Amino acid sequence: MLRSWVLLISTLVAVAGLTAPAAAEPAPERDVIAQMFGWNWRSIGRECRETLGPLGYGAVQTSPPEEHSLLPEQGFPWWQSYSAVSYELNSRYGTRAELAEMVRGCHAAGVRVYVDAVINNMAAIQDCGIGSGATPYCHYWYPRVPYGFDDFHHCGTPNDAIVDYSDRSQVHRCQTFNAADLATDDERVRDRIAGYLNDLLSLGVDGFRIDSAKHIAPEDLSAIEARLSRPAYVYQEVIYGRNDGSRPEDYLGTGDVMDLRYAGALSAIFRRGHLAQLREFGSALPSDSSVVFVANHDTVRHGVTLTYADPERYTLANAFLLTWPYGHPKILSDYAFTNYDEPSPSDPLGRTLDATCGDGHWLCEHTWPGIAGMVGFHQQTRGEPVVDWFDNSGDLIAFGRGGAGFVVLNGESSAMSGASFRTSLPQGTYCDVMHGAVRAGVCTGPAYDIDETGRLRADLAPLSGLALHIGAVVTR
Repeated sequence: MLRSWVLLISTLVAVAGLTAPAAAEPAPERDVIAQMFGWNWRSIGRECRETLGPLGYGAVQTSPPEEHSLLPEQGFPWWQSYSAVSYELNSRYGTRAELAEMVRGCHAAGVRVYVDAVINNMAAIQDCGIGSGATPYCHYWYPRVPYGFDDFHHCGTPNDAIVDYSDRSQVHRCQTFNAADLATDDERVRDRIAGYLNDLLSLGVDGFRIDSAKHIAPEDLSAIEARLSRPAYVYQEVIYGRNDGSRPEDYLGTGDVMDLRYAGALSAIFRRGHLAQLREFGSALPSDSSVVFVANHDTVRHGVTLTYADPERYTLANAFLLTWPYGHPKILSDYAFTNYDEPSPSDPLGRTLDATCGDGHWLCEHTWPGIAGMVGFHQQTRGEPVVDWFDNSGDLIAFGRGGAGFVVLNGESSAMSGASFRTSLPQGTYCDVMHGAVRAGVCTGPAYDIDETGRLRADLAPLSGLALHIGAVVTR
């Protein structure tokens, strides 16, 4: 998929210059997804109970759970998890039993579980190896599934690799990154892939993020989904390329689509544009079929979107994501890295260690004050229209969501003093959920008054904001 990323990067540079889901939908009242990238199953289960559930996140996206290649000579890179060896649930993140326990724990906290499903390909290793579950394998030979040579596409190009991305057949039938491309048009292969997904459903998994969906023909995905044992929420990675033969719009009939154009345009505005440009912000995909985000694990490592290294703008962009009425939001919770390949903190055998927020390794963006409190804002204002828009033609914006919420974002490099905004909020005293919460009837952070005319008066630091909603009202 390297060429896909090159095309995406060129698209984002240009931007900087300025059908229904296949089987099930996210819970309408709690549709915010936390992508817990690189977290092991024990840690996700704990985080569901202690943080994600209480904050109002509706779902967690896990890393791939299937048996994968082990690459100790390369330092166990994060992407080895996408180099599938079998459909046994034994990975660097934990065992089958630990995965099942995680699902039960998350469900008890009201959090759904969506698994990152690698079903387009098997391993990208050209010779032989041993998988994370001790299974031997070779390229085009995966005995635990089982898959053999005839279960893969052999498209006839040099190294069976994609040469022309405008050729739809090549995009769907040739290899990316040397990964053995499964013949998803073959009924036996479809049965085995569906068997893997149904095994996950039997453990209580609620849905799937389909990795490399762009490289699976939509009709193949439809045939696989028709074999699922029960409804599941499906959203798909379909990287946009301007001249590609396979496009995000082609996949609206097989599930929701991860909107990388939205992420790129949003990051471009927060990096080099003006926040006033956000007034009519949207994308080419229908809102109710889009999974939208500021960044995911790929974009931060390729540097094509905002990252945690620019924390103030990153927080403001995620706050906008959660307050603007477009798509199903997804928040990345990652770990700090110094190079592209670096895995999450691991033991000497490459098994992921338990996550500890605040230890200097795990970033835990899902808990950052400017992001965590906005999940409740998103829920409280769901379905409400944008009203009372204000901007200074630069990097200060404010808007309401009906009479349920109001947000101010100051992307300026200077403080905002004595500003006054017209809102549609009822009179009262509100907690700023970007900087605190309501605890025992009082605000843990700043509080703001809305007067009898609906006016808000506020001071704001540079690269900061405030957010008020009717679920966070207190009595002084």
